[in-house]
Amino acid sequence: MQQNKDGEPKLFRLLGHFSIVLLLSASALSAQSFEEFKRSQAESFTKYKDERDNAFNQYLKQQWEAYNVYKGTPLYEKPKPREIPPAEPVKIKSVGPKVSIQVKKVIHVEPKPVQKFIIFKEPEVKVKVVEPQKEIVKKEVITPKKKEVEIVKVEPKKVEVVSKDISFNFYGTPLGFDVPTGIKSAKFYPQSQEGITNFFDSAASSEYENFLGEIKRVSNEMNLNDWGIYLLVLDISNSVHSNQDNSNLLSWFIFNKLGYAVKIGLAQRHIILMHYSKKIIYATPNYNFSDKKFYVVSNYNKGSVGRLYSYKQNYPGATKPLDLALNTLPNLTSKMKKKTLSFEDFGKTYNVSFEYNQNLIDFMATYPQADYETYFNAPIDSRTYQSVASDLKKYVDGKKAGDAMNFVLHFVQKSFKYERDNQQFGREKVMFANETLYFDKSDCEDRAVLFSYLVKELFGVSVVGVKYKDHMATALYVPMSGDSVKAGQRKLIVADPTYINASIGQSMPKYKSLIPESFVLVKKD
Repeated sequence: MQQNKDGEPKLFRLLGHFSIVLLLSASALSAQSFEEFKRSQAESFTKYKDERDNAFNQYLKQQWEAYNVYKGTPLYEKPKPREIPPAEPVKIKSVGPKVSIQVKKVIHVEPKPVQKFIIFKEPEVKVKVVEPQKEIVKKEVITPKKKEVEIVKVEPKKVEVVSKDISFNFYGTPLGFDVPTGIKSAKFYPQSQEGITNFFDSAASSEYENFLGEIKRVSNEMNLNDWGIYLLVLDISNSVHSNQDNSNLLSWFIFNKLGYAVKIGLAQRHIILMHYSKKIIYATPNYNFSDKKFYVVSNYNKGSVGRLYSYKQNYPGATKPLDLALNTLPNLTSKMKKKTLSFEDFGKTYNVSFEYNQNLIDFMATYPQADYETYFNAPIDSRTYQSVASDLKKYVDGKKAGDAMNFVLHFVQKSFKYERDNQQFGREKVMFANETLYFDKSDCEDRAVLFSYLVKELFGVSVVGVKYKDHMATALYVPMSGDSVKAGQRKLIVADPTYINASIGQSMPKYKSLIPESFVLVKKD
């Protein structure tokens, strides 16, 4: 008890000192203007330039929920036929007016460089031989001096200097970007939900506006669709961060700022990037958020990533789905190559030669498995189409329409070896028409895509893809006889690009009595 009494004076002395400190602090505060105080308080709550980031960062700190994965939907209910026996060649009755194919000549203009770079060259060294001069004095010849060799160092011309923090080759086009310090230094640490908010805090506090503006400018100038932008952002993120978790977080930040509905999740202490898509992306694991599917595109055909933890609310204003439609082709640097296809029809051999851009083929090879409308409605590169159409024109001009269309059908049937995707690629892969021309082997839907594009462009006829559980053909809206299908109120004549030797109006026996599972709409230009 005595100790407590003795301690009281000491306690009061301490409280007295503390009161003096509070009084001094209050005096200092009263000396500060009210406006300065408000400004300092506002700055503490608005460290981000974008007001959305304050609320979103607080939201990220809330409790996350567990989500179960859904396996990707397969394209076909049944495996496609291992082999397709050919039909017996039959000459059909010629119908329709004589055709004359119109092939528009396309003058290709190589895309301008979207960025300037420093080109370092070694200084040129030129050797200048100085011839001796004869000097004449009072008509006496003076012995000339010996030849002299003068070394002249020529400095390279001054080039506009544009240095970039990161640079890489994007399908033949060199690109570079300056990256804000806050984005370069952002780290997923610790490997938890807290680490995600730490990364976001660093990125959102950075001077990212010019960085995003440059991504948008390059995307526009290269005419990139959503898939092209997806690849561009991934290349940028991987160039900035070698750690995959940091790279995924940077992609997430960029996509959200570009307006795409993108989420991240935590699975086994690693970052999972998920894209919202209205249409099915086949063979790709996905998660449901309020009845919207978010796909782990990086795991296309690689299996499930399992259960993960994530959040419900999207980044404010980020609502755009990932749309894989390829309505126009990207402006890629040309890397042109040539190929010739040969086929035999009624005892005669025909050759069709064309050129193609290898950079475009490489771009298309990255595609995950999109819906069929994406492939049936994508254009062929103008130079490729022009060369193919010009060779076909030599063979079909002057023929009746029925014969001309059958010739193109036989070209697609016989120029490629039939092989299922699993044997050729180890997975299901629908090819764009450009790819079908490029590869030596293809299966039913690949040929249907190519034929539908050619018959639509060359002859101006309406065409649809005809989908069965294990097969794909096409059907034409033409006044011809033979096997047919009914799409809506229209009767369409079957044309099967995989049934070798078959003409328009001949279905494979297996599918004659079957009702198609669905039709693929091919839009007319």
